[in-house]
Amino acid sequence: MNKRFILTAILLASVYFTRAQESVSYSLAQLVQMAQEQSPASKQAITRKENRYWSYRTFKANYMPQLSLNGTLPNYNRSILPITQQDGSQLFREVSQSTASAGLSLSQNIGLTGGQIFVNSQIQRIDNFSPVANSSYSATPASVGFRQPIFAFNSLVWDKRIEPIRYEESLKEYAENMESIARNVSDLYFNLLLAQISYEIAEKNVANNDTLYKIAEGRYNLGKIAENELLQLELSLMNARQSLAQADLDVQTFSQRLRAYIGVKDAQNITLLLPENTPDFSVDETLALSEARKNRSRILAMKREKLEADRDVAQARGDNGLNADLFASFGLTQQATVVPDLYVNPQDQQQIRIGFSVPIVDWGRSRSSIRTAQANRDMVYATLEQEEVNFDQEVFIQVKQFQMLRTQLAVAEKSDEIAQKRYAISKSRYQIGKISITDLNIATQEKDQAKQAYVQALRSFWTAYYNLRLLTLYDFEKGQTISYP
Repeated sequence: MNKRFILTAILLASVYFTRAQESVSYSLAQLVQMAQEQSPASKQAITRKENRYWSYRTFKANYMPQLSLNGTLPNYNRSILPITQQDGSQLFREVSQSTASAGLSLSQNIGLTGGQIFVNSQIQRIDNFSPVANSSYSATPASVGFRQPIFAFNSLVWDKRIEPIRYEESLKEYAENMESIARNVSDLYFNLLLAQISYEIAEKNVANNDTLYKIAEGRYNLGKIAENELLQLELSLMNARQSLAQADLDVQTFSQRLRAYIGVKDAQNITLLLPENTPDFSVDETLALSEARKNRSRILAMKREKLEADRDVAQARGDNGLNADLFASFGLTQQATVVPDLYVNPQDQQQIRIGFSVPIVDWGRSRSSIRTAQANRDMVYATLEQEEVNFDQEVFIQVKQFQMLRTQLAVAEKSDEIAQKRYAISKSRYQIGKISITDLNIATQEKDQAKQAYVQALRSFWTAYYNLRLLTLYDFEKGQTISYP
């Protein structure tokens, strides 16, 4: 027993030294705000939002005019090549030449048809070094044309329907990530708060058991109580000291987890303030469901996934049927030995080309690809239909649970108040010998359990509160949609 007492005393000395360090008090709202501003999770959410913003900008750029400059400066070639002679025969000749070119191209995609129009301008120079040294130029001052796939899959028109939804979905996902951070902070907050409450209970129990033990020692010396009752009180004191040491370890553990999640790097102890004021508002089920359907990213994701399934069917049909491509251009061209002459009396240049591809025998590959895409689309539609039902049920259940937990919180608060008063009365009655140690122990356990049950009820209420905000992205206190810049 003496060894056990010494060990407990050492643990308590460590506890008191740790608790004596400087501490900072925080409320739940303060920690939520800190986490949303500086936590690693919030930085990740911001990064994801920025990535999706630039992806959306890339999509928008596909529908804007594209200006590009290209060229080769120079391209030297020295080799033996077959050269066509005037009589049509070919002879191998040593060729040594250098070519250089530069071109400017302006193009514009046509989202409605999937085609492209363009304007080009190009100039080329050839320098011959062998067998005869000379130079010449060729230029296309202007060339206008277009390319148009026929019967092919038009990715541009589908992107124009899908990408804006994807971008709006990312904005709502960001708001959900912020609310998810608030919910996670609430969970970590109550882990630490319960540990701190347990520490305070253990600390009071040590003081109370110590007082009762000293009173019992006096009674035992006077022969008023049996040794068994004294030993029971001594054991209760030792257990209370061990509970205090364990509670302090829990406080340090959960404090580190909360500090790491929020992004607090200083070594100050965090002391949490018990939430006393709970938000007082009523939740209309119809409004909650309406706001959830309007604000949640998952609703947009369902719409996007249906469009993507339809797009895959259209792509399967476009890639496995008649494919044709129309290309046409008109421009001016000229060749000369000096640059100024390139722009004198240029000649017409026209080009028209229609290419096509038709599968004749593919052993059912095209039909199988189309049917596979259609089956996948039907599966997506069926899955999302069930998910919509589950979505509505989840919101409905959360609203009902929130309303129930408010009532449970009021009951737990009253029970805690009664248990604290009952323990105070029981302690006073034991000190004057009116009740047994068993009755006092029962009152002590009920007091501790009632306090912890009250904090657990607070935890359940605030978890439901943040879940309701996350599921609806609606602030029922202020009556407005939740959004983050």
